[in-house]
Amino acid sequence: MDLRAELLKSIWYAFTALDVEKSGKVSKSQLKVLSHNLYTVLCIPHDPVALEEHFRDDDDGPVSSQGYMPYLNKYILDKVEEGAFVKENFDELCWTLTAKKNYKPDRNGNSVVSHQDAFKLWCLFNFLSEDKYPLVMVPDEVEYLLKKICTAMNVELNSCELDDYLSQEPQGQGGLTVWQFLDMVNSGRFLRGIEQEAISMAVEEVYQEVIEDHGFDLRVSRAQGYLWKKGQLRRNWSERWFMLKPSVLSYYMSEERKEKKGSIMLDQHCCVEVLPDRDGKRCMFCVKTSSRTYEMSASDTRQRQEWTLAIQTAIRLQAEGKKSLHKDLKQKRREQREQREQRKAAKEEETQRLKQLQEEKERKLQELELLKEAQRQAEILLQEEEQRRRQQHEEMQRTLEIQLREAEQARASMQAEMVLKEAEAERQRKRILELEDMQERLQEALQQEVKARQDEEAVRYAQARLLAEEEEKLKQLMKLKEEQEEYIIKTQLEKQVLKQEMENKNKCLEEAQKQLEEVRVNRQRVDQDVMAAQRKLRQASTNVKHWNVQMNRLMHPIGPGDKRTNMSGGVFAGYQPLLSRRDSSLK
Repeated sequence: MDLRAELLKSIWYAFTALDVEKSGKVSKSQLKVLSHNLYTVLCIPHDPVALEEHFRDDDDGPVSSQGYMPYLNKYILDKVEEGAFVKENFDELCWTLTAKKNYKPDRNGNSVVSHQDAFKLWCLFNFLSEDKYPLVMVPDEVEYLLKKICTAMNVELNSCELDDYLSQEPQGQGGLTVWQFLDMVNSGRFLRGIEQEAISMAVEEVYQEVIEDHGFDLRVSRAQGYLWKKGQLRRNWSERWFMLKPSVLSYYMSEERKEKKGSIMLDQHCCVEVLPDRDGKRCMFCVKTSSRTYEMSASDTRQRQEWTLAIQTAIRLQAEGKKSLHKDLKQKRREQREQREQRKAAKEEETQRLKQLQEEKERKLQELELLKEAQRQAEILLQEEEQRRRQQHEEMQRTLEIQLREAEQARASMQAEMVLKEAEAERQRKRILELEDMQERLQEALQQEVKARQDEEAVRYAQARLLAEEEEKLKQLMKLKEEQEEYIIKTQLEKQVLKQEMENKNKCLEEAQKQLEEVRVNRQRVDQDVMAAQRKLRQASTNVKHWNVQMNRLMHPIGPGDKRTNMSGGVFAGYQPLLSRRDSSLK
């Protein structure tokens, strides 16, 4: 349980005490006073601006606990620092507010505990209560607290009487509120014949042990008392009053604790060891720290065991980061209660399940008897049905044998037919492969013919170009001749002048004749190329005709009738006009 949860428990009592009408709401003026007091006892700087802002008077209605919690968490609990305030003063403030309204001791002064002891019991109740609101203390924790108080007075608690009392209370099984617990203690039912002073001392001792953590042990109710201690410098033995706290082992001159002689800080690096008897001392043990070893001697073996166990527990709690053994023990007791409740619930569930199984078993036995009777009746009917089924089975078996023989015959005939079908299919596959091969070759022949035609067209184009050049040269030659004749007629008188020009023209004429001769040579070469292209075309045409005949011959056995023949003939029918045009052009 952390510090915030502890503070919230006490503040919850103060808040409910201010709720006079028990409506779950408190007036804002009272909450302002409560907040100021909490600031004071928790040693937190006052923040009046935030206080007035949160409780501004624009709404005169009271504030619920849910409305007060945001302010409480943000401006008070979040600023609390552990060790910066006195926890007892804080508890006294909340106790004063709640006791004034709820605590009702005997007016005749016959109360078993005083007002101060009631305050300490209230603090013990808050520590041991469950972390659920409204706060209650379960019967196990009630018994634990009463046992510790009785143990401090060397009195044994009557557990049976406590169980009777809790069973008579309407809410005793679920837990007691603090006021029911104080009424039970003040009734004197469990503390008969014990003086109030002894009860007060026992309550004080338990309060110091549990709340103040001034002493603890796993097996005894306190870890304080006289021990002999060996000095560090003078090495002599002195009797000192030791008191164990969670993190420190202090020793004083006497049990009044007025003069403190020293302290031993306990941490995870410390250890406790048992020593053999020497120097006239017995039941020795030592506490080793990182800087020094402290030797001590107890009065007997039991006391030494109690002290060593208590110190080892304190060291273990420091190593585990736990500040209080009682908080650890409380958590373990809570876990044990939860485990007991789980086991109890599981046991009840198992009992209920066994009961259901028993009822189911009895019901099934009855059903079994009915089933046996029905089985006997069914056996008679079954025998008659079996006889009838046997006859039907024999008849059906004979019928099935006849059908089976017919099926075998049909199967044999189907297998023979399948063999024939497979042979025919194999032949057809072979024909298809031959046709595919033939089609590939025909495609190659067609490609060659197309290439030959392309070559022929190229040669024709070259021949036409040469013819056009020859005609152009002839035109030029004729033009030159005409010019020459014109010049001869017109320039007879100027023959001498134009003689040189005539010579130049002759030279040009000679060059033109030479070019004409070259054009004629080129024309002969082109004619030879045309003849070669025509030979290639005739060879390609012969190949196409040959493959066309072969294709017609191979395509004829694939299917009956003339339809497929017409289709195969139609594949090459488109090439006939082309071949005719080619032959006419060659001619």
